[in-house]
Order: sequence, then C-alpha cells, then structure tokens
Amino acid sequence: MRIRHILGGLSCLMLITACSVETDEEWPLFGGNELHQRHSTLTAVTPANVDALTPSWEFNTGIEATFQATPIVKKGVMYVSLPFNDVVALDAASGKKIWRYRHDWNKSREMCCGPANRGVAVANGRVFMGTVDGRLIALDAGNGKKVWDQDVTKGQSGIREDINSLADDTEGQVSGTSGAGLNMAPMVYQDKVIIGITGVGYGLHLDSPDPDAPLGAVVGIAGKYGRRGFLAAFDVDSGEPLWQFDTVPEQGWEGNFVATTPDGEPLPRDLEAEKAAAADYADAWRYGGGSAWSTPAIDHETETLFFGTGNPSPQMEGSSRPGDNLYTSSLVALDANTGKIKWYFQQVPHDMWGYDVASPPVLFDVQRDGERIPAVGQAGKTGWFYVLNRNTGKLLFKSDAYVPQQNMFQSPSSDGTVIYPGVLGGSNWSPVSVDAERRLVFIAGIHWPVNYSLHKLESKQGEEDLQYSSMSPLDTDERYGLLSAINIDTGKLVWQHKTDNPLLGGVLSTASGLVFSGEGSGELFALDAENGEKLWSGETTAGVNAPPISYQIDGKQYIAVTAGGNKLFGYKSGDSIKTWTLP
Repeated sequence: MRIRHILGGLSCLMLITACSVETDEEWPLFGGNELHQRHSTLTAVTPANVDALTPSWEFNTGIEATFQATPIVKKGVMYVSLPFNDVVALDAASGKKIWRYRHDWNKSREMCCGPANRGVAVANGRVFMGTVDGRLIALDAGNGKKVWDQDVTKGQSGIREDINSLADDTEGQVSGTSGAGLNMAPMVYQDKVIIGITGVGYGLHLDSPDPDAPLGAVVGIAGKYGRRGFLAAFDVDSGEPLWQFDTVPEQGWEGNFVATTPDGEPLPRDLEAEKAAAADYADAWRYGGGSAWSTPAIDHETETLFFGTGNPSPQMEGSSRPGDNLYTSSLVALDANTGKIKWYFQQVPHDMWGYDVASPPVLFDVQRDGERIPAVGQAGKTGWFYVLNRNTGKLLFKSDAYVPQQNMFQSPSSDGTVIYPGVLGGSNWSPVSVDAERRLVFIAGIHWPVNYSLHKLESKQGEEDLQYSSMSPLDTDERYGLLSAINIDTGKLVWQHKTDNPLLGGVLSTASGLVFSGEGSGELFALDAENGEKLWSGETTAGVNAPPISYQIDGKQYIAVTAGGNKLFGYKSGDSIKTWTLP
C-alpha cells in the first residue's frame, strides 16, 4: 500500500498502523515547496551513506544545448522542458518516456536569450511552459497535447543595430537583440498562470571566434533600443490575460536621482548632469528594459508575489536613460491577485554593470530578539545576500560578501577597469536553497573578473563618433566557483567550498544534512551541510548547470539533475536527464 503526499505532508504513521507503508514524496513546484526553499525533507540519503549513491536511470533528449530546467515530479511522473521548448513526461522511477511534446517554434522571431528554458509548472491537470518565441502554452498533463497557446509578447520582434564593426576588438560577431522571450518557469496561483518576459535589456554580445569558448564581451550603446519588460497573469483554463505589471512605469521612472544604493554603496553618478538631460530623454522609459528572469515566490498568507527585475536598457550605457530607472534591478512585491505594486527595493539604481536581480527570491522567517520576522531573501549578482521584511520591503541586513569584490561600482575607462563580480555575478540566475532548521542559506557563486572598457568609433563626416561600453570576461586562472553557507538570521558567512568552475546551476539541500550542486565540468557533488566538506560526486557527460532536485518513490530517494552545459560559459553541451539512488 502506498500513500502519496507533498513536501511537509502528514506522516503515514499518523494515518495507518499495523501495516508497512512506503511513502512517495514529490517535487511539485519550481522551488520545491511554496516558500521556494529548494529543501527536501527526505532523509534516506545521509552524510554517512551518500558515497554509496549510484546512477539509477538516464534519459537522453536528443537536443544538445544549454539545459537549465528544474524537473517537476508529481504522482510518479517527471515533467521536464527541454532547450527550444520540447517537453517530456517520464516515469520518475524508471526514466521511461510517457509522452513528448514537440514545440513548433516560430523561427521568424529571432531568439533573444538562447534556447534554455528553466522549467514548467504542473497544476489542474495541465503542464504550463513559456517559450523562446514568446508564447505561454498549456499542455494536457496526461498526453502532452496542446490545450491552449497564448502569444504573450504579441509578436513584437527584437531590435538589432547593425554594428558588426564593433567585433573588430575580439574578432567575434555581434549577437543578441532586445526581443522578448519567456525563460522562467511559470508559477500557478489560484486560477492564474504567472510568467514574465526576458531579453528586453538590450545587451549585445560579441561572440568568441571559438564556438566552445566562453562569451567574448557584452556591449552597451546609448540610444532608443529595447522595450519595457513585464510580469503578467493568465487564466489557467483559457489563457486569457488577467493582469500585467510593467517593470518600468510610464511616470516617475527617473526616481529620486539617488547618490547611493539603498544599503549605502556610493554610485559614480553626475546627478546634476542627469537631471539637466532628463527632458531630452523624456521617453526613455519606453525602452527601459527590466526583464523578469526568474520564477516568482508567493506568500500565500498575505497573497504577495515577489520577483526580481533585470537591468535597464540599454545595458551598461546610462547616458540616454538619466535617473534611477525604476523598477529595474529591483526586488518587487506585487498583489498576486491584481498585479498592483506593494513595494520595491532597487538594489542598484541606474545600473551600469548588468547587476540584474536574477536569482529567484526565497521566503523564510528571520529570528531576532525572540521575534520571528517574515522575510524574503535574494542572492544578488553583487555578491551579497539581501534579506528584507517581506511585508514592508525594509532591508533587514545584507550578508557578508560570498564572492570577492573589486571596483564593483566603478565607471568604464578607455584603458579598461577590472571589476568583479560584474555582469556574470555574484550569483547569476542560480536558485539558492534554505535549510530553516540549520538556519542556513546555500548560494552558488561565481568569481570571474571582467574588464569594463569605454570605446569610441569614428563615424562618417558630419556625424558624431559612436561611444559604447563593453564588459569582457578576463582570460585568467583566477576564475572559480564558491558554494557558500550563510546564516539567515545574521548574514554571517559560515563556510565556503571552492570549485574549479564558476557555479551556475543552483543548489539543493536535504533534511539529512546534505547540499548538492553541479559544475560545468559535468560533476554533481554533495557537501556536508554543517561544514562544507565534500562527501560525494557523480559524473555526467555535459556541464551540470541546472538545479538538482530530490524525490521519493516506493520508499526510494532519488537525486536528479539535467545536464546540457552552457554555451556562454564555455561548458560542454549535452542532452541528459540523470538520476542517482542508493543501491
């Protein structure tokens, strides 16, 4: 006899006695549970036996490309979105294919942000997914047939400047647009499917001439490029729009022209010059950017939704967008029923460095002076973990730095200014994990210095020279990953584990005291949650740059992850969904 229950559900012993009961435990949401803590209550795999983990099953998708999806496991079925938006449903115990949806990608729309998709939502007998061509799709969870198809971006294509002459410095070709796609895993709340658009920040890439090498450079050019981002809700049954929150407001996006970040870091701004130029750029908000990269978290008690916004547009070049550029590079709280704003916390006003709020927010309580304060935390690309009162938006504290920091709010220079974290992060889009019992948050971090440069190109006679900025990852041995444990009540760093590769995929923790994450080399590893000691590693054939999950079927605990590498970081491509379990 089996009883299925969701994370945190009742123990079988409370329901049945005098019989042997095997429990199943699911991974029903992008963040594992409603608080998005990515923490499994399972305890079969422990620090004492984790070294006995062995491969259980592996499924090859046939699509070798950047793979970032979080698998969803419900009622013994695993649902995974693939690069370019195919979806597979697998038997979660065996890996056997149940069905496959093949996406009819509209190739007339240029992709803004690569082929990766970060996952699906499964609810109401349906599987919901955002696509690279800007659509929100509902599939029948039983057979994978399309139920409805909503064009979220209304067919608006990207804007791309013909500036291949900028490639001369790196011998690369220009890629990237300000077109809009959907990368995040949707969130289902009550009768709504909630998702945001990405790619509106207008950052051009100078690709490396070596297709297997990391990104060559990110380029910012002043001008009327890009569009506004938004987060929107759609009816679960019909796909019809219900509400939309624009990440850049029509009025007041200039803000208060602040001289520092809200936590007191000085910014290199000429505020008088910005104010004087504001009238000349009165319509800059129309192109303002603010992508929504990561799945929101929702406080069900207060019906408040929390999500992060991307950089302003154009990226890294602020002369054509004077002001604070609200609500970009911010953590934003909305009424989950209406989409109306409750508060915002702009981590970096007038962002010039690509410090998107990219890592998903996580909910927990802070314990302080015998009081429990409802909090929302977010791992910044800046290298700090920000903890705010989730009812008011007030900053409770920011953590110790979990990656090295240098010149992080400095202007570009003609000779180049070496800064870090910079555009790569910090913590990039990687989800964190929170172990509330141990009072720890685990963060996957990146140390990779970048060179922030100012350039001028001579233009035709009678035209002004073109000025632009670029941020190029340095080819240096001083690049690595750091998995950090930070106390969620104090922000103090407890331990760190250094990896050869910058960490990109995300983190899973378990009640037994384990922390799992993956490397671009193809390794999935487990650490002791108490001290960061490495206890186990398993191999895949491609970079592990997606967050691992854990679930249980017939009393057997599985660890699962997708492995497909990451082109921008130079990690080897692949097409694997792989699981491990104890013998």
